[in-house]
Amino acid sequence: MSILIRNLPRTITENELRVLFQAFGDVASCTLVLDKETGGSKGFGFVEMSHNDDVNVAIEALNGSVVSGNKIRVKWSNQESFNQPQAHRVSIDGQNVWGNTIKKMDEEE
Repeated sequence: MSILIRNLPRTITENELRVLFQAFGDVASCTLVLDKETGGSKGFGFVEMSHNDDVNVAIEALNGSVVSGNKIRVKWSNQESFNQPQAHRVSIDGQNVWGNTIKKMDEEE
């Protein structure tokens, strides 16, 4: 079960992120998204937890909390969309991964 965490401090480490979520259950993996050129954090990442109940508790507890001065946003993730070409990065609810509404080419305005 994948969780998307946005607005992370650029200084946070994967270990610190893991520790933050371990308070709510077993963390299977933890990944910060890094800039290819600088190697620095892009300010968001993913945490995989083993149980849906743990994910729900972690999201409820951490969404809107402040970490190193940043109010983070925590929600369920459709991480598979990040592994596809950009043109196909559309979530089930009709929004791309950045929250912009997507229209199909055959839809009228």
